[in-house]
Amino acid sequence: MSVAEKFARLATRNAPGQEIRHQGGELHNLMRGGELPGIPVDFSHGDVDAFTPAPNAFEFFAAGVGLGGQQAYTEYRGAGNIRSELAEKLAAFTGAPVDAQDGTILTPGSQGALFLAVASAVTKGDKVAIVQPDYFANRKLVEFFEGEIVPVQIAYVGAETEAGLDLDQLQKAFMDGAKTFIFSNPNNPTGVVYSEAEIARIAELANKHGATVIVDQLYSRLRYSDASYAHLRASSIDPDKVITIMGPSKTESLSGYRLGVAFGAPHLVERMEKLQAIVSLRAAGYNQAVFQTWFSEPDGWMDERIRLHQAIRDDLLGVLRSVQGVSASTPRAGSYLFPRLPKLTLTGVDFVRILRLQAGVTVTPGTEFSPHCEDSVRLNFSQNHVAAVKAVERLAELVERYRQ
Repeated sequence: MSVAEKFARLATRNAPGQEIRHQGGELHNLMRGGELPGIPVDFSHGDVDAFTPAPNAFEFFAAGVGLGGQQAYTEYRGAGNIRSELAEKLAAFTGAPVDAQDGTILTPGSQGALFLAVASAVTKGDKVAIVQPDYFANRKLVEFFEGEIVPVQIAYVGAETEAGLDLDQLQKAFMDGAKTFIFSNPNNPTGVVYSEAEIARIAELANKHGATVIVDQLYSRLRYSDASYAHLRASSIDPDKVITIMGPSKTESLSGYRLGVAFGAPHLVERMEKLQAIVSLRAAGYNQAVFQTWFSEPDGWMDERIRLHQAIRDDLLGVLRSVQGVSASTPRAGSYLFPRLPKLTLTGVDFVRILRLQAGVTVTPGTEFSPHCEDSVRLNFSQNHVAAVKAVERLAELVERYRQ
């Protein structure tokens, strides 16, 4: 079966958040040239099977099963002994105390933690400041709970030592009534990291205006050799006004266990627990045992994981930057690239579809992360190294093929 036959159905589906503009033959009529053969690569998410999971994860899971009902039916916010152990590790990692009893909740993945946090802080009509571009679930959750989005921009292209957050916009958002601010650090989709000065200013503004801040730090362990990192919760922010979200997931190749953790303001954690008790009861009881491997990997294991991802990052950037008109910041953490493409004869959404159809390469359109990013695409480069490089070479060839 040809690449076109394998991906034609995908190519005519909606891109996330977009309406179909071209169907079947109409899409084919836009194509130039033939197919580009190669192994299909899906950059819309990380390939956790491309890397070895954190050591002993399955052994801890099996031991949890062996405990029977003691492990299966924990407290709604998670087993007390697991939370206590995690609180010590997270306090050491972030540089601020973690309340294991009242300020920590284990969730079904970090996505579950994000849902609970937003649901506990946002109600209909609330103004919520969100970064653009940033993780698309932030926007979608605020819209679902009928909050009013107040966008705050980051100047991500060319940013190397900071995220480029427009702090004046953030201040105005708070002055105009935003009582919640949601952002990811490192940023998803760009991989930029907020500077210490930016974090300090966020804390200062949140304190001044009494705002709650939800910070998604899922990729904060996967930091590259030149990256410094400032944890918001270790700044001057009121500890009763911040929730931090993390979890062992793509960085540790443990996504399948669906484990997340949120820690911070006790009154918000209490609300999150009440909601979790209704929605999902708890993080899967047996899986909670896998938390014991987190931050306890063998010496050098995380360094090697970072080295492998940095090597992929650098090779992909080399390919992209060889294409005239393509620009991309160097991710300082995480596993995302967010290149800006030159002017094409296609819309960004059509290019994403044709890329799947002609080259077997799946990326996420930039408009999922900001309405201002139609000329960008997101790639999760946590993939097989060789296949990822070949796939980006095919992307580069299609950029040339459809260049204006």
